[in-house]
Amino acid sequence: MGNSIKSAQFLMESRLADAAYGSGQALFDLGMAYSSGSGDIEIDYIEAHKWFNLAARAGIEEAQYMRGEVAEEMTAREIVEAQRQARAWIAATTRAAA
Repeated sequence: MGNSIKSAQFLMESRLADAAYGSGQALFDLGMAYSSGSGDIEIDYIEAHKWFNLAARAGIEEAQYMRGEVAEEMTAREIVEAQRQARAWIAATTRAAA
């Protein structure tokens, strides 16, 4: 595994950990990673929409705009799936914090 792949993987794991603690910036960063395919991450609009949705909920205004941009590339079914995954993340992190 090359250093750039290791560092990208570490960044994603770090962002996921921060996101689990409610970091709006980490949520936004995950959305950006999945919407642009940064590092070794493949573009995944469902994941990107989910993270932007969660970041917007956490008060990151730019995430609302980015969620809309990503949604233009998605089918209605994909948007529904992204919203389902966002709700599942909220439920899981709420239970973990309790």
